[in-house]
Amino acid sequence: MATAEVSGIRRKRRRSTRGPRTPYALIAPAVLLMLGFLVYPMASIFYYSLQHYNVTKPWDNGFAGLDNFRQMFGDDLFWQSLGFSAKWVAATVGFQLLLGLGLALLVNESFVGRALSRALVFSPWAVSGVLTTSIWVLLYNPTTGFTKYLADLGLVQHGSSPLADPGAVFPAAVLTELWRGVPFFAILLLADLQSIPKDLYEASSVDGASRLRRFWHITLPHLRDAIVLSTLLRAVWEFNNVDLLYTLTNGGPANQTTTLPLYVAHKATVAHEFGYGSALTAAAFFILLFCSILYLRLSKFGGDRK
Repeated sequence: MATAEVSGIRRKRRRSTRGPRTPYALIAPAVLLMLGFLVYPMASIFYYSLQHYNVTKPWDNGFAGLDNFRQMFGDDLFWQSLGFSAKWVAATVGFQLLLGLGLALLVNESFVGRALSRALVFSPWAVSGVLTTSIWVLLYNPTTGFTKYLADLGLVQHGSSPLADPGAVFPAAVLTELWRGVPFFAILLLADLQSIPKDLYEASSVDGASRLRRFWHITLPHLRDAIVLSTLLRAVWEFNNVDLLYTLTNGGPANQTTTLPLYVAHKATVAHEFGYGSALTAAAFFILLFCSILYLRLSKFGGDRK
């Protein structure tokens, strides 16, 4: 009997020593993948940002120190692309939030054909960025797109395209991104809308609250965290947007639609200045990190709703 008790105690000890290690063993594959696909590329970026690295001029390659960052401060196109990135993020995310919230409120109501309406609202989100821009390039084409019909009505000149007009290219690009990005907000906000207790609306209706007051005092407070999270995620994605603007305008005309990531892509793939491109990427990383932390602190994400 004593031998059995001793063996049982030993088995319990072995299980207790193995237990704490099991979760780490289970998450080890995911950690290794993150190290391989995230940490290593980030470390490479920071390494090459301190190097002169141009595959077309290998004789000039070597340690650069902070030279790439000093060059950045004197680069007018860097500041222009950074300013346009801020303008692009503010316009696209702001309009996407407003339109997405409106669509979420609309399809959250009960009406005939609601399921079909939801499918139509969410369908643009399933289309890839390159395919989206290909569709809108055809729409903006002066011979086959809607500008041809506008020209026939005398509203614009024949042969003109908003993508070639410095005064119209920004609204045209924003409109294209709205078609693709609005469903993102509609999906997230609709999911959060459906979690709001119906009793709150019924009680407010009994108290005589108007639809606007119910929206302001019930709906918006419950959507606060969803709005903060969705705007932050979308702002980061829009800041890093390359595929849409690259396919739509390629940064033109005259670099007027060149975002900072698009400028990085041009420097790395066209000019082959990988060292300077890495420095620009590192700068973009710290800008996004600072803005994200500041936004979360100011919005009090996850804090008390009161």
